[in-house]
Amino acid sequence: MRTVIITGGFGVLGRAVSEAFRQNGDRVVRVDFATSAPDGNPAGLDLGGVDLTDAEAARAVAAKVVDAFGGIHVLVNVAGGFTWQTLDDGGPETWARMFAINATTCLSMTKAALDHLSATRGAAIVNIGAAGALAAGSGMGAYAASKTAVHKLTESLAAELSGKDCTVNAVLPTIIDTPANRADMPDADFGQWVKPSAIADVIVFLASPQARAINGALVPVSRGS
Repeated sequence: MRTVIITGGFGVLGRAVSEAFRQNGDRVVRVDFATSAPDGNPAGLDLGGVDLTDAEAARAVAAKVVDAFGGIHVLVNVAGGFTWQTLDDGGPETWARMFAINATTCLSMTKAALDHLSATRGAAIVNIGAAGALAAGSGMGAYAASKTAVHKLTESLAAELSGKDCTVNAVLPTIIDTPANRADMPDADFGQWVKPSAIADVIVFLASPQARAINGALVPVSRGS
C-alpha cells in the first residue's frame, strides 16, 4: 500500500484528492494549517495545526509519516491561498503572504520529503499550480507570481530528479468550483468551473505507473462539468 501525503488536506480540494487516493487503494496522510479535519480519514493519518512555511514543521511531518508507515510514496502539494488585490490597494505584504502560502509551503514540504521520495521506486510529486499564473490579469500579480514559482520549482526539480524513479509534475486548474468561490463570484457561470473531483482524477493519474513517462509537465485542467 502506498502512503500519500496531501498538504492542505482539510480543504475542499484536499479532501477530494484524499478521497480519490483512498478509492485507489492508497493510505492518505492529510496535513493542514487548520487544527481539525471536517471529516474522517479511514486507515490514514491527519496532522492539523501545521505551519508548512516553517521548514522544521515540514521535517517533523515527514518524520512522523515515515515513523508511522515506513516511507513516503507520493506527495501532493495542495496547500495554498488566493488574494485579489491591485498594487494600488496593496503592496509587499500581500506579495510576501502569497509567496509564503503558495510557494514556501510547497518548497518546505517537498524538501522535507525529498530524500524519502527520491529513494522510492515509482514515487511522484504533484503540485497545484494555476492557469491564472500564465498571464496575470488585474489584481492577480501577487497570486500569479507565487504560483509561477510553483511552476518553476516543478520544472527544475523534475530535471534534478531525472536520474531517479520519481516524477514531478503540476496541474494548472482554472477556477475551481468551491463554495467559497461561488460566494465570491455569485454571478459567474459555475458550469465552466472545474470540479475538485476532476482535478483529483488528474492528480491520481499523474501519481500512477501509467504516467511514469510524464515528468516536468504543467498540465492544464480547464474543462467544466
